[in-house]
Amino acid sequence: MKLSAIPFGVTDWSAVPPERKLGETGWADWRVCQFGEIRVRLLEYSPGYKADHWCSKGHILLCLEGELVTELKDGRTFVMKPGMSYQVADGAEPHRSYTPGGAKLFVVD
Repeated sequence: MKLSAIPFGVTDWSAVPPERKLGETGWADWRVCQFGEIRVRLLEYSPGYKADHWCSKGHILLCLEGELVTELKDGRTFVMKPGMSYQVADGAEPHRSYTPGGAKLFVVD
């Protein structure tokens, strides 16, 4: 990832309107800002949210609140708690997430 042609800026995430996306169960509210080729998101997952697809997009994800369980298609699972992050490359291990009690995440991809 190369960050270029992005002037200094401040993002007030409370002013970015959310877009609700339904999961297999529950919902996710996405607040999205695009900076050149870099997408930055603040995600809020409802309790019981489960992604409706396997994702192959690369991300850097930081768990801000709650607990997120990320499972890889090969069967491994990882529990993310506040202050924990993960990183995965485009086209690497397909993954999907769920949360029993809800979660808030900061994601760069």
